[in-house]
Amino acid sequence: MPDLAIVIVNYRTAGLVIDCLASLVTERSVCHFKVVVVDNASGDDSPDQICQAISDHDWSEWVQVLRSPVNGGFSAGNNLGMQSLKAGGYLLLNSDTIVRPGAVVKLIEEFHRNPRAGLIGPRLEFPDGTAQVSCFRFPSFFSEVIRGACTGPVTRILRKWNVPIPVSDCDAEPEWLSFAAVLIRGEVLDKVGMMDDGFFMYFEDVDYCRRAVSAGWDLACCPDAHIVHLHGQSSGLTELNAAVKRRPAYYYAARARYLRKWHGIAGMVAANLGWCLGRMIGFTRELMGRRRTSCDREWIDNWVYLHDTDRPPHAGGS
Repeated sequence: MPDLAIVIVNYRTAGLVIDCLASLVTERSVCHFKVVVVDNASGDDSPDQICQAISDHDWSEWVQVLRSPVNGGFSAGNNLGMQSLKAGGYLLLNSDTIVRPGAVVKLIEEFHRNPRAGLIGPRLEFPDGTAQVSCFRFPSFFSEVIRGACTGPVTRILRKWNVPIPVSDCDAEPEWLSFAAVLIRGEVLDKVGMMDDGFFMYFEDVDYCRRAVSAGWDLACCPDAHIVHLHGQSSGLTELNAAVKRRPAYYYAARARYLRKWHGIAGMVAANLGWCLGRMIGFTRELMGRRRTSCDREWIDNWVYLHDTDRPPHAGGS
């Protein structure tokens, strides 16, 4: 029984997965773990490419590929991987992550040092070492005002409700952690259950952290564990193209599922109205020459899944 199991979900990202696996080789020399790569029915040759790399580099002792017959999304893929290996802890890694030397050891040390921490997040960073935001507050009416307005003055006024917690704000306690890379204690899975696979992609990390915290677990950060996150490469939704491009349907389905699950229909309506209020502020600023900040059709898409949170057909990504 390995002490640690690492799960990587692949959907047509063979090159990224292979780079992620290569970054784990040095970690294997100092700690014991197994890795399962779950292919989410990619429908291309990416699982074969990964298997070939495992063979070429003699990684078969510690890496296996598990092929899912369907693309059930990020939660379903990770659930499949975690269920395939029995371990005391599960490190979920996006395919677009690179593990810096010593990161896994630091996470394991924090795992043993802080037994009340059900989930532990590393320091996520860009390839140049610049830190990424990886700790967050739960969405709320006021955070939706911020999201709709997307203007500095509104964000500053309502900053204590802003979802992203600035990297420099070390004293703020996160309410949820990014699942681009996160270590989950096995006992949490035993008591809280698996991730909700009703979330195809997005908001599954918010939901799971909320479930864990509600069950009495703490969240912890391990800033000494550095993991590079090539933001958006595994989903194709980068900050640049997300600025105005219409988001995929499964984003709004996940948002609606989360809001309805934790706040009911009334809470979702309130969140949408908060966004509309913020959007009117943002639109007024656009009339004065500011750049556009809202996504295409967001006025409508926020409301589409008000009564139906079943997952829509996926449009790529895992």
